[in-house]
Amino acid sequence: MSAAHLVLALSCPDRPGIVHAVSGVLAEHGGNITESQQFGDPSTGLFFMRVQVETQAPRAEVEAALWAIAAEFAMTFTLDEVGRPMRTLLMASKDAHCLSDLLFRQRFQQLPIEVAGVVANHPDLEPIARFYEVPFHHIPVTKDTKADAEAALLDLVRAEHVELVVLARYMQILSDRLCTELAGNVINIHHSFLPSFKGARPYAQAHSRGVKLIGATAHYVTADLDEGPIIEQDVERVTHSDDVAEMVARGQDVERRVLARAVRWHAEHRVLVDGRRTVVFP
Repeated sequence: MSAAHLVLALSCPDRPGIVHAVSGVLAEHGGNITESQQFGDPSTGLFFMRVQVETQAPRAEVEAALWAIAAEFAMTFTLDEVGRPMRTLLMASKDAHCLSDLLFRQRFQQLPIEVAGVVANHPDLEPIARFYEVPFHHIPVTKDTKADAEAALLDLVRAEHVELVVLARYMQILSDRLCTELAGNVINIHHSFLPSFKGARPYAQAHSRGVKLIGATAHYVTADLDEGPIIEQDVERVTHSDDVAEMVARGQDVERRVLARAVRWHAEHRVLVDGRRTVVFP
């Protein structure tokens, strides 16, 4: 039997003995730890750990042993194969920059995801999906059809065994029900450091205010609009000589970088939710 390379990510109330217990389980199954990171948050009293381990033992056997100690430590955990592509659904509206970037990175094995399809509320981006040979689903959304559209989306998520939904500039607000249904598994990209310059034409607002830095924020989607736990942020410096079009171009570049990093870290089980924040083990 060839060695399995597994990744374990866990969180639990902080107390002595957690690392010893987890390491003991892995050692009992012939595990060789190849990467280990941990963090104790004094503000929440929670402990977070991510471990990559090589073992000859079957994954199911290791997982059963971890469940045996999970109750003792009130622990939640995931155990997966390192590098396994995560089934992902990409959603967009009309802007193509984030969608095309993710599809390009996935095509050239720069992201550990398997794109199950592209969903859009407009037909404009179908040629991009077709170019990358990915199924395209046009699900229009209006005030009167929003509930039906979200039901169709959930049906697609279940039928395609989707594990992650990425809002790659999908310009629709998800309902509270949908946010709850997919909690912790939907990533959005926002065109600023939240909550600055909300609403329409954010770069025009930034330009009129004479900002010197523009940025982007990738976060988990919750029922609180644009207030979910932040995964990644980045900035781009601008000057008074940059017009709105130049700021848009630079801003889109930041959005691409930030979203790609957030998707990769999530797919690699490097992000753990800590209340309203995240712990990221890059």
